[in-house]
Amino acid sequence: MSIKKYIGDRSFYKMVLAIAVPIMVQNGVSNFVNLLDNLMIGRIGTNALSGVAISNQIMFVYYLLVFGAAAGVGIFTAQYFGMGDDEGVRYTFRFKILINVFLTVLSVCFFMIMAESLIGLFLKGEGAPEDAAETLKIGTEYMRIMAVGLIPVAVTNAYSGTLRDIGQTKVPMFASIAAIVVNLIGNLLLIYGLLGLPALGARGAAIATVISRFVELGVLAVYTGTHSSQHRFIIGAFRSFAVPLNLAGKFILKSLHLMANETLWALGQTTMNQCYSYRSLKAVAALNIESTIWNLMGVSFLAMGEAVGIVVGQILGSGDIDKAKDHARKMRAFTVALGVLFGLLMIAAAPFFPKMYNTTEDVRSMATSFILVYGGLMPLYAYTHASYFTIRSGGNTLITFIFDSCFVWTLSVPVAFLLSRYTNMEVLYMIAIVQSLELVKCVIGGIMVRSGVWARNIVKQ
Repeated sequence: MSIKKYIGDRSFYKMVLAIAVPIMVQNGVSNFVNLLDNLMIGRIGTNALSGVAISNQIMFVYYLLVFGAAAGVGIFTAQYFGMGDDEGVRYTFRFKILINVFLTVLSVCFFMIMAESLIGLFLKGEGAPEDAAETLKIGTEYMRIMAVGLIPVAVTNAYSGTLRDIGQTKVPMFASIAAIVVNLIGNLLLIYGLLGLPALGARGAAIATVISRFVELGVLAVYTGTHSSQHRFIIGAFRSFAVPLNLAGKFILKSLHLMANETLWALGQTTMNQCYSYRSLKAVAALNIESTIWNLMGVSFLAMGEAVGIVVGQILGSGDIDKAKDHARKMRAFTVALGVLFGLLMIAAAPFFPKMYNTTEDVRSMATSFILVYGGLMPLYAYTHASYFTIRSGGNTLITFIFDSCFVWTLSVPVAFLLSRYTNMEVLYMIAIVQSLELVKCVIGGIMVRSGVWARNIVKQ
């Protein structure tokens, strides 16, 4: 098999990077600020770091829930745009707002009521009772404040998702950067109480985040509304929220599959982290340190995954199936190459990165080991991520459900549970074994993608 099949020309990479780079910048800057957030909260102490980490891990389920809901409709957005149907794009935008607001209202009520019980599930491992009590208090306060910020997230997700689906990735990038600047300034002022303001610790970080999310929504709404000639879907978008029943049914079907997939996948990740914390409370703080650098280094392949969905989805919408397959193959190869590069950078940073945190030496040592494991496995995650978006671009959401969340719950979660409850294995080896199961997923993804069953136009009349 010729290697040329996996390598594009200069114009190909120019087109791909024009879409992917703004997403990388947006996610990269966001994750860099998250790193600063963690460092600032970590200065308060290990309990504050753990409380915030647990809260964010639980709320991560919500983010993927609304992401899945909007992403299911986003498949139609990309293909409608590929065939030049502005009205179709407008309908998808409306539907994203409706479903996101509905899910957010339910989620806010749930987090407000259940915050203490949910966080308590992560505090059953070995550790001092007073540390667990302080972590619970900090985490509960943080979660209830952060829940307020989910309200603008619902509408922001509809705006940014639609803009990305039509290839306009720069606008969400600038909106996110504006929010990040506000968040960073707010953190400095409210966590430590600068300029005469009260020092609120983790609560201050939550308040700053909530404010920044309203700023992000404001930037997106104002810019899109004042540049309607470039973003034609916004013209008349709010005259009503009507969506034709036949389209709404199709949107709901795709959204339900992806909502179920993203939610179950996120719950799976949360459950695995709970299994790790069952062995040691220190693992919570160490995993938070590892996940911070993972998110920072992983922006390359994560952005490329989204780019695969956008580019291939638009080509499928235009009806050129062969071209879609060719671009998908080359973009997957490029994504894996980025996974190798940034995985090596992550490994190189492993001995030094945890030293930036004000925590105990054993937590730093554990975090270093976790970083080495995840860095070594990054190419596998890059391949499965690109495969997931390739399959999803053609609307095969049921297949992605089987590929993604079913894999987690039938293999990864049971292995993590059994190792945590029925062995005395150290948490490092538990994580290495569970995460290495991604190799099995690579094989499954390769078979699914090469079958070509995903390459369909789902909006053609």
